[in-house]
Amino acid sequence: MRFKIVTLGCKLNFAESSALGKVLIDRGHSRCKAGETADVVIVNTCTVTDTADHKDRQAIHRIKRENPQARVIVTGCYAQLKPQEIADMAEVDHVILKRHDIFQGAYSREDRTRCFLKVQDGCNYFCTYCTIPFARGRSRNPYIRDIVREARQALHDGAKEIILTGVNIGDFGRSTNERFIDLIRTLDTIPDVEQNYRIRISSCEPNLLTDEIIDFVAQSKHFAPHFHIPLQSGNNEVLQIMHRHYTRELFAERIEHIKRVMPHAFIGVDCMVGVRGETEERFNDYVAFIRQLPVSQLHVFTYSERANTRMLEMDLYVVPQQERERRSKVLHAISADKLAAFYQAHKGQSGLVLWESKNDHGTMYGFTENYIKVGSPYDKQKVNTFERITI
Repeated sequence: MRFKIVTLGCKLNFAESSALGKVLIDRGHSRCKAGETADVVIVNTCTVTDTADHKDRQAIHRIKRENPQARVIVTGCYAQLKPQEIADMAEVDHVILKRHDIFQGAYSREDRTRCFLKVQDGCNYFCTYCTIPFARGRSRNPYIRDIVREARQALHDGAKEIILTGVNIGDFGRSTNERFIDLIRTLDTIPDVEQNYRIRISSCEPNLLTDEIIDFVAQSKHFAPHFHIPLQSGNNEVLQIMHRHYTRELFAERIEHIKRVMPHAFIGVDCMVGVRGETEERFNDYVAFIRQLPVSQLHVFTYSERANTRMLEMDLYVVPQQERERRSKVLHAISADKLAAFYQAHKGQSGLVLWESKNDHGTMYGFTENYIKVGSPYDKQKVNTFERITI
């Protein structure tokens, strides 16, 4: 059969979709090419917010319109949480649920330049606003030796950059009695790999991003000076309401340590606005805290009520929807200023860029080790190669 996979949501979903595609191809099926009609369309869904759910449903409607004869199969996080809601949609033929008692490995193969490598799944934190533990299950992971084998294969297949992905990757080791620091030390010296390669660490909780990890990245051969750290709120009272596992003081210590040993490091920060209990005073305190942090970019999410979460049981101030949107704009503006300042501070400095394959009207793009996006006249010979440049 000819199949198509449509992926929504995070990089972890993209890695899992890629692994699913490989299984289907290995069993004799073929991926649809442009202009071909699909026999089966698989939709890998996201459910991080109400907006994500809405986009999932929109995608399912559109897919059926574009592929009226195809069987539509829905899987992913939205399917895990609301299987009956999806099964009741006229366009859907099957809903496939995943098992939460095993780890299912995956890495993305479609992009030859970079590989999203799944090293962990699930979460044990149960923050009061979040449904991910219900959608993904408890924290679990494979053995380091299995991850190294997949990383080696990805590099042999031509990837030059590996991004370690998961739900809570700093929690790595619960299933195998290993540690995240053990994993990254091993990946820094992958045996039987001679070519140059780079590794990035995706989102890691501040309480799990230890000084030991930061110091190792600072002196490693292959790990990029690039961190993505969820803050969610810069007010300690709101962090307690959220049931986060750190204070803003600990978060600030992590940022200060990174900047001390890697002044040029890129630091992206997840921020949420509009949760219950976020009064105007607490939000203003949050904004003042985030303004003074030497971070590079904010990834801003607007809170939406999620069924079966503990936050709905709390008798707290409810932020009006219009005010949530205003607060989101405030943080987006701060993020734009911080990103512009980070780019400006590195103008004229040296960077090691990995060039990507897309030809955008005669321009090619790539990212430096510290995640600065740069452009240059397109040169096919440079695709998927590293080049030392002046930014």
